[in-house]
Amino acid sequence: MIFGNLNNLDEYPFLEEQVKECFMYAKEHALVEHEKGSHEIDGERLFVNIVEYETVKAEERFWEAHRNYLDIHLMLDGTEQIDLNFIQNMELKEFVPKDDFLPMDGEKNCSVILRNGDFLICYPSDGHRTAVAVGESQKIKKAIFKVRIS
Repeated sequence: MIFGNLNNLDEYPFLEEQVKECFMYAKEHALVEHEKGSHEIDGERLFVNIVEYETVKAEERFWEAHRNYLDIHLMLDGTEQIDLNFIQNMELKEFVPKDDFLPMDGEKNCSVILRNGDFLICYPSDGHRTAVAVGESQKIKKAIFKVRIS
């Protein structure tokens, strides 16, 4: 997991080129104006999902990880908590290949709070639970870049 802000990208020269490509795309496009849904950047290799939803209590959310794609969560509008734990600490369920979805159960090890411009990169070993409210529930808008790694 890597947590940061778009304003500090020069602190991450070690990032994979595909990840840097996502950040360049974000800087060159007004993602906050994009409609909800999936937007192709380079076929199945790289795309971005624009999501809007209400944050809720942690107990109302599920845990997930991915094997074939990195997730880069980029907050466009609002505040959201994302809970994290390594998948090695979790009870893994059956992987769903067509959705690149690994469901799991367990407790959080830590949390990050995303505000406008903040990003969180989740690697295959990073279990994450999104859409957790910080205080009161609120509507958020977020870009989730999907970067194919396998």
